Amino acid sequence: MDDFFDSTETDRMMNKRQFLKTTGTLVTGSMLSHVARADSKTPAEPVAHETNWAGNLRYHADHMFAPRSVEEVQEVVKKCSTLRALGSRHSFNTIADSLTNQISLQHLDSMEVDARAHTVTVGAGVRYGTLAPWLDAKGFAVHNLASLPHITVAGAISTATHGSGVKNGNLSTAVSGLEIVTAAGDVVTRTRAANTADFPGLVVRLGTMGVITKVTLDVLPRFDMAQLVYRNLSMDQLEHNLETIFASGYSVSLFTDWQNNRIAQVWIKDRLAPGQKLDIPKEFYGATAATKNMHPIEANSAENCTEQMGVPGPWYERMPHFKMNFTPSNGAELQTEYFVPRSRGYEAIRAVEQLKDKITPHLLITELRAIAADDLWMSMAYKRDSMAIHFTWKQQIPEVMALLPQIEGKLAPFDARPHWAKLFTVPPATLKARYPKHDAFAELVNRDDPKGKFRNQFVNHNIFGA
Repeated sequence: MDDFFDSTETDRMMNKRQFLKTTGTLVTGSMLSHVARADSKTPAEPVAHETNWAGNLRYHADHMFAPRSVEEVQEVVKKCSTLRALGSRHSFNTIADSLTNQISLQHLDSMEVDARAHTVTVGAGVRYGTLAPWLDAKGFAVHNLASLPHITVAGAISTATHGSGVKNGNLSTAVSGLEIVTAAGDVVTRTRAANTADFPGLVVRLGTMGVITKVTLDVLPRFDMAQLVYRNLSMDQLEHNLETIFASGYSVSLFTDWQNNRIAQVWIKDRLAPGQKLDIPKEFYGATAATKNMHPIEANSAENCTEQMGVPGPWYERMPHFKMNFTPSNGAELQTEYFVPRSRGYEAIRAVEQLKDKITPHLLITELRAIAADDLWMSMAYKRDSMAIHFTWKQQIPEVMALLPQIEGKLAPFDARPHWAKLFTVPPATLKARYPKHDAFAELVNRDDPKGKFRNQFVNHNIFGA
């Protein structure tokens, strides 16, 4: 086997650990990982996923397993002393990384609706972009979707990935049941109804406490939506109208480059009654209706984006910003996101704006979204209605990483919680202070995985490093 950096095996592991020690923060495009490859990609043999979705991070696992059944997941779990699950590779930090073994659940792609219970149960490899049209054809929908449909259900709910809407909880709030392979290799089921005490700690699990093999989601009757875009909203309008603006549709997003005291685009996605057509007012709080489909990054083609201009369509073709069969967002990028109490959203916006001339040269776009409060222990919206401030960066890693502590400093008075799967430098002690159920979650991890089989340096640093 080749050595990492051509060093000895011991040095290789030390180099890896040093890299992963700053797990919430550091990414690189130059470090080379060692991934064992096999001539025959049988389910229990390694296959390679060398980089994350955006290409900014190379994984460090020696082996990647791709089992084709729950029984094969059990075999992998039993044979590995440490293991991390890898979803759609849309994380921008090392939350899914491992020094030893990763497991992909891509072949667990079952989907089953229980119409009487109003639930759908999906295998851990199912992506929202696959689930949504299939579910719609059955007459159902999920309550919320992220801005891109390319991500897996299991990965999204494990990191509290969210979407938008003042009344919409993040994607994990729809979870009513989990099938999990434990550290001992046993298959267990945990449900909201039967495990009331600790279920809120089991859903947003950050890849700990076992390998998810199935997820059960609450569903609702299918519906249609339409999407409108308005341009050039003055930020002054947010001082007294922020909540009303976010509540102007089922899901609302605001895009800005932080310059010229403006929100460049307002995306309003609203539900339609059967046969309803959406009126398009020419103005929205002084912003003007777009006359063509837009991309959030105005220099990019809108071809990748979901239909706008008030054209009706199914929920799954309007709630995401990007189409399933196209490159989402910009592709080659970095991402950071912070959640603040929505009641203080305008203050937080103005605080970040003070850094605008440092931010804009490295920024592709910022998106502001609303997320309803929930009771999931490690959710960024735990017990508070939130506004998320999302930065899509150019792949200028040193410059972006130098900026993050400055942004985090501006957001410190708002107890900002960073998205678990994106770049941040918030210290572990600060994270602990911002999550009231932090210690209860750590106890749950230790209870269900006392030997730390499913922990990695990210978890050790950010959850147990305080």
